[in-house]
Amino acid sequence: MQPLVFDPLLKRIRWGGQRLGSVLHKSIGPEADYAESWEIADHGADQSIVSGGEFAGLSLAQLVQQQNVPLLGRHAGRDQFPLLVKFLDATDVLSVQVHPDDRLAKEYDPTENGKTEAWVILDADADSKLFVGLKTGVTATDLRAALDDGTVEQVLHRLSVQPGDCVFVPAGTVHAISSGVLLAEIQQSSDLTYRLYDWGRMGADGQPREVHIEAALRCINFERGPVNPVCPVVFEGDHRHEELVRCPHFILQRHSGSKSFSMPHDDAFHVLMVLAGNGSLQTDHESLDLPLGKTVLLPADRTDIEIAPADDLVLLDAFLP
Repeated sequence: MQPLVFDPLLKRIRWGGQRLGSVLHKSIGPEADYAESWEIADHGADQSIVSGGEFAGLSLAQLVQQQNVPLLGRHAGRDQFPLLVKFLDATDVLSVQVHPDDRLAKEYDPTENGKTEAWVILDADADSKLFVGLKTGVTATDLRAALDDGTVEQVLHRLSVQPGDCVFVPAGTVHAISSGVLLAEIQQSSDLTYRLYDWGRMGADGQPREVHIEAALRCINFERGPVNPVCPVVFEGDHRHEELVRCPHFILQRHSGSKSFSMPHDDAFHVLMVLAGNGSLQTDHESLDLPLGKTVLLPADRTDIEIAPADDLVLLDAFLP
């Protein structure tokens, strides 16, 4: 199979902006609320559609069904593509929320998965921050009290971020993204979120937006405590190659520099996201441009792949253990 490129699914949400278009070259309209670009998605009605080549017009779900072994390789047998890959543009602070793990997700919705995720920061304003995890020692009783008196921010762990930072957010971690942040998100294929606190905002109907306090409290891992950016593991080689995250649900690695390199033949799919710069992807049969914001799915059964960086290419690589 040749590398696969999909049409992004653009999501308009009140906290979005326009950087998905102005920075990442997505085909957005004039509205100022483009929040998410779902680059690789096989989640119910949200389906990535192949934009060209032999499989043009097929959804990712159809590819999983029709090309299971060539697409998934050693992970074949799954009936759903396991990762959901996005870009997010936040121009306002998101609600404080938490995602369930696999066990609790199935209790709440048998069709859903848990949601462990990771963020890699592409851009951030000088005063941008993330809230990830609770401060050390905060208990369920403490959090309930903070919810009751409106002091939730005081029990959240706050961190400043800059481009290049990676933050790993396992299921059960309380979190919120503030304004001014543009990031790539790699997660389990899930859209199950429980809103714990919404900063006192009102919905379009003038009423407070729905929160899910009991479900959220049940999902929180109160043993986790504060979460900070990861410390990458650097591999030896002729280009910069780092491992950012390794967990049961996915592995994230990052390639950067000016020297060409080959993608391994490991009988697994790889999702490539261009986070900075540009370059090209070379196969035996074609050359594919890799501009900033491009996402490519490499099937497990593939020809030799060579990545040729140009202009300070930074490439994120997501795959399964």
